Amino acid sequence: MKLPGPDHPITITQNPRRVRVTAGDIVIAESTKALTLKEARYPAVQYLPREDANMALLERTARTTLCPYKGDASYYSVKAGDKTLDNAIWTYETPFPAMAEISGHLAFYPDKVKIEEVG
Repeated sequence: MKLPGPDHPITITQNPRRVRVTAGDIVIAESTKALTLKEARYPAVQYLPREDANMALLERTARTTLCPYKGDASYYSVKAGDKTLDNAIWTYETPFPAMAEISGHLAFYPDKVKIEEVG
């Protein structure tokens, strides 16, 4: 486990805008409680609370990865109409203590779904 710091800064802030995630015309998630995570030089990532996602569209996969700063990530595919977007979502169900704020939240790959701020 590594801690964020000057070499690898990570900040988590409340996004003041409504964030909507769609696949085509299907809304996967929409929230006014999204968190914006900025990590080092990576693009900012929106983490939306699970309760603001349509979990009926999601199917957990066997994929897992480890981030030395955040912990073990689990993945979900999205069933959107007749399409399946494999491993389009990741989540840290038990993140390391420094990242506890993102527990219970989902993040989405922008090359698989549309993520937009709408208000």
